[in-house]
Amino acid sequence: MRADEHRPAVRPRDARPVPVDEVRPEEEARPAVREPNARPARGYEAPSAVRPESARPVRAGEARPAPRAETARPVVQRASVRGQILDALRTALVAGELAPGEVYSAPALGERFGVSATPVREAMQQLALEGAVEVVPNRGFRVVERGTRELAELAEIRGLIEVPVMLRLARTVPAARWAELRPLAEATVRAASSGCRATYAESDRTFHRAVLALAGNAQLVRIADDLHRRAQWPLVGGPVSRGRADLVADAAEHTALLDALIAEDLAVVQALVQEHFTGAS
Repeated sequence: MRADEHRPAVRPRDARPVPVDEVRPEEEARPAVREPNARPARGYEAPSAVRPESARPVRAGEARPAPRAETARPVVQRASVRGQILDALRTALVAGELAPGEVYSAPALGERFGVSATPVREAMQQLALEGAVEVVPNRGFRVVERGTRELAELAEIRGLIEVPVMLRLARTVPAARWAELRPLAEATVRAASSGCRATYAESDRTFHRAVLALAGNAQLVRIADDLHRRAQWPLVGGPVSRGRADLVADAAEHTALLDALIAEDLAVVQALVQEHFTGAS
């Protein structure tokens, strides 16, 4: 037997059994590697994470701090300026301050309203689409001249649309619902008593929109309101033709119409509506 056969076998270090409570030095120094989709251990926080005050757990009996109020920044929208100028131009148109046949430039109107010419020009373009003015190249906008024939045509169209609707509503809408519209009718009487045509025109349209809205047809309300607005534009020939007495008489027909609708008197409803449109022209 050779001498080396009696030597005991040398077990490598890694092959030595490791007790359960023993940790190898190289494993103790080795950093732990997390799986990509592994969830962090309970209570773990990333070193760079900063927890907001609102995310801190609230202890028993402790009130949660109120969130910081953000400073609201006022937003000035260009469309709102254009809308205000459009309303002002419509009022001036109905009141007769913009005379039929006259040409008005956007810069001059802008100086009048204290704004630049841009929102005035945009508002005038809208009035041109509505048929109130027409564009005059390199000059501005001319207020459309209208005669009694156009007003009569508008009254006929309004009668064809609104009379059948009101007759149907007279048969279906309960009296209590009509009574809710009485404050609007009374508001038209007060507006007419002021003698301001523009004030009465807005109140008049508000009442008619409320009546037609009961039909539940938004397109009907929009078309009827557009026709109504056109009927309120002044005629060619200088000052506004309808005075305070005419406005008061026109407003009185609103309350009479409500009374007829509550009573379901279809004949009176039809006569009042047609007379109302004819008188408005």
